[in-house]
Amino acid sequence: MGTTKDIREAVEAELTFDPLVDAADIAVRNMNGDVALNGVVPNYPQYLEAAAAAQRVAGVANVHNHLEVVLPDDDYRDDPTLTTAANNALTLNITVPDGVEATARDGNLTLTGMVTYGRQREAAELAVAGLTGVRNIRDDIEISYDADPIDVTLLVQDALDRNALIADDSDVSVDTSGNTVTLRGHVRTWAERDAVVGAAWMAGGVSEVDDELEVTG
Repeated sequence: MGTTKDIREAVEAELTFDPLVDAADIAVRNMNGDVALNGVVPNYPQYLEAAAAAQRVAGVANVHNHLEVVLPDDDYRDDPTLTTAANNALTLNITVPDGVEATARDGNLTLTGMVTYGRQREAAELAVAGLTGVRNIRDDIEISYDADPIDVTLLVQDALDRNALIADDSDVSVDTSGNTVTLRGHVRTWAERDAVVGAAWMAGGVSEVDDELEVTG
C-alpha cells in the first residue's frame, strides 16, 4: 500500500465489503496514511463501523471520522423516549455499574456517573450505541482513581507483556503521571494499537489514557 490512490481505493473497497456499512454516501480522502471519512450514514453503529473498517486497511496511520449520522424519519425518537430506552439498556446490562445514567437531546446521548474501570465506561457506551434514534454519544462518566501510579505502570506493562498481539521486541513504553497513562512507541497495526490501549484501560486507577502510539502499517 504505497500510494495515496492505493490506500484510498483499499479503504473504499473495505467499506463496500463490510456488511455493516452502507458506503453509498461515504467519501474517502487520504494523505500519506491519514484517512478522512466524509459524508453521511443512517445510524451510529455505522458511524463506528466505518472507522473500524478503515483502520483494518494496511498503510492507514490515522482515521479522521467526519461522518454525520442522519436518521431516517422512522428512526427518530423524541428526547424522553430515547432517554428512557437508554437508561433501561444501562440498567439491564450487567457489566455497567449502578449509577450510570443517560440523557438524550436531539438524538445525542450524554452518559454520566462513576465507574472503577475504563472498560466499564466502554461497556456503558456499547450498551446504548445500537439503540434506534442515537446520533452520537458523549461520555462524561468519571473513573474513580485510588490506585498508586507506580502500581498502575507495572500493571499495564505486565498486561502488555502477556498480550499475544504485541511482539516481544515491541518498543511500546508506559509512563504514568498521577492516574494518566501515556503510551508511546510503534505498533504495526490498528489491532495492536487497540490491544495496547485496551490493556491500559483495564488497569484499576487509570482515569485517562494518552495515546501517542504510531501505527507503522
